[in-house]
Amino acid sequence: MRHPHTRTIRRRVAGALTAGLLCAAGLASPALAAPAHAAPALADGLALTPPMGFNNWNSTHCRADFDENMVKGIADLFVDKGLKDAGYQYVNLDDCWALPRRDADGKLVPDPARFPNGIKAVADYVHSKGLKLGIYTSAGTKTCNSAGFPGALGHEYSDAAQFADWGVDYLKYDNCNNQGVDAKQRYTTMRDALRATGRPIVYSICEWGENKPWQWASDVGHLWRTTGDISDSWGSMLSILKQNLPLAPYAGPGHWNDPDMLEVGNGGMSDTEYRSHFSLWSVMAAPLLIGTDLRKASPSTFDILDNKEVIAVDQDPLGKQGTVVSSAGGRWVVAKEMKDGSRAVALFNESGTAQRIATTAAAVGLPEAPAYTLRDLWQHSSYNTAGTVAATVPAHGTVLLRVAADPHWAAHPPAAELGLDGSPLLEAATPATLTSTLTDLGRTSARHVSVSLTGPDGWTVRPASPTTATALATGRTLRTAWKVTAPPGTPTGPYALTLRAGYRSPAGELVTSTLPLTASVVVRPPSGTSYLSDLPWLSASSGWGPVERDTSNGESAAGDGHPITVGGTVYAKGLGAHAPSDISFYTGKVCEKVTADVGVDDEKGTRGTVTFEIWADGTKVASTGVLTNAMPAQPLSADITGAQVVRLVVTDAGDGNDSDHADWADAGLSC
Repeated sequence: MRHPHTRTIRRRVAGALTAGLLCAAGLASPALAAPAHAAPALADGLALTPPMGFNNWNSTHCRADFDENMVKGIADLFVDKGLKDAGYQYVNLDDCWALPRRDADGKLVPDPARFPNGIKAVADYVHSKGLKLGIYTSAGTKTCNSAGFPGALGHEYSDAAQFADWGVDYLKYDNCNNQGVDAKQRYTTMRDALRATGRPIVYSICEWGENKPWQWASDVGHLWRTTGDISDSWGSMLSILKQNLPLAPYAGPGHWNDPDMLEVGNGGMSDTEYRSHFSLWSVMAAPLLIGTDLRKASPSTFDILDNKEVIAVDQDPLGKQGTVVSSAGGRWVVAKEMKDGSRAVALFNESGTAQRIATTAAAVGLPEAPAYTLRDLWQHSSYNTAGTVAATVPAHGTVLLRVAADPHWAAHPPAAELGLDGSPLLEAATPATLTSTLTDLGRTSARHVSVSLTGPDGWTVRPASPTTATALATGRTLRTAWKVTAPPGTPTGPYALTLRAGYRSPAGELVTSTLPLTASVVVRPPSGTSYLSDLPWLSASSGWGPVERDTSNGESAAGDGHPITVGGTVYAKGLGAHAPSDISFYTGKVCEKVTADVGVDDEKGTRGTVTFEIWADGTKVASTGVLTNAMPAQPLSADITGAQVVRLVVTDAGDGNDSDHADWADAGLSC
């Protein structure tokens, strides 16, 4: 990932770019007219499926460990770990590979400390592995790094010729120091320069979506960035997802929307969140460029990156980007038409608690049929369904399915959906009732059904109703009540529960399934009025950097914020966040009101546009319009009487989240 402040510096040196926002206004809601070209506009046979490979930037930036040995090591791992066989082929260099000055003939010079044998030798090594090499420069006088490496503006034909002579197969062309020259002109010039070399080079336009390249670049490049830089955080990934999803009509073979590189494995998200990241990029037919140092990657990282069934969704030759079927309450259904007539369906849970997400075969575009085959691409298991496509999805998780009208559906056992009713919030030493559900979604019956629920050591989990059933017909449910008690003195925080089910198909095949859940031990807030920054939160997510208590967001590491300041007014108390942000508190049905002064923190100059929302048990009870840095703090309050959970939400106002530092100043809770 690029350091957030580096990202801001990039913007400051980018020349005469309009609006001061990393993503042009209106990006999240583009005009969705179909592009003029249905076939690959460049008609050169390149990038007929989204490019797959590696780029070093998110893991190394400009550090010394980015060098020839790293690049060769990545190529070796592509082969040794089976990533090449899975479809990854490009090993791409990012910024800092060159010296800061051209030679006397105006040629680019590889850094001899990093690449002592030059770029051609690296390309030859990569090619010897059956892989391809990519390189980086900027459509400006300098690249984006503050060291001032030479860009290609005014040197397009010479630089392209060097790249071709070295054996480069892929060019990432950035947007810094562009001197205000028209974007389409700059990127078209490099297209022509690459074409003039006669070498097939995939052309990646890294223009950040500033000038809506999806509207003009299908005959210029093979892919174009639709957003600002990604960071290794849930909020950043989510913001970019929401900007890229509406652009589906513009993607296709040879011309792809690029929501930036993968962060999988870099450590800023959980494996559940990384599986969502990989699933959603695949269902969006996005380029899959690994951004972690594979020499240090964990087995779970390789398991995610090497899931061939998920990769097949991304690489489907029809080239359709998935489209949103529904998204209410953070319960996303995204469906992608596949060449064989099936649909890839992502059930994505944006929220911080497990949710049931459901759709139907008809809703995702499948024809009417007696039943369907449903393939779980992470569990690698197939089932039959009568038409319902549903799952209880963990917080920030994604269930990725492939659903088909299949005449052989009866060869598979019935799909059965595990779920849990009731709030997974409990106070220590106080019994809570949770109800598990197991529903037969299949056309055939589930037989000899049983369920179990387990909790942490020392917890009491007892069934209060039957845990078995002889059979479940289509649409029927086994409901089991459970009394769950955490021991006295259990500290507040999240704890794992595991719901398991077992049943047999009509043919006698044993099927087991597991649903990991989270229960949170909570305490009731004190009576009277409290500052929210003094209370424990249930969960907190932020676009860049963590949510901060009593300081601004700061944008990077914990504790890097400043005194909360909005419109020149300094506040001693409050919460500092960065859009998109979601902070939830347990209010236990004993509180009445939330109050705050809200606005964009002064630390970001004139940039930043956000909206603030207060939610009570899934209902929005208060919100602002769009607030900017130029506006003073606005009072915001909400009646939350009877609510068990209150959420403070900040959105990026639909224009990307550059500089969206959002303060909940003097945020208070009355109970």
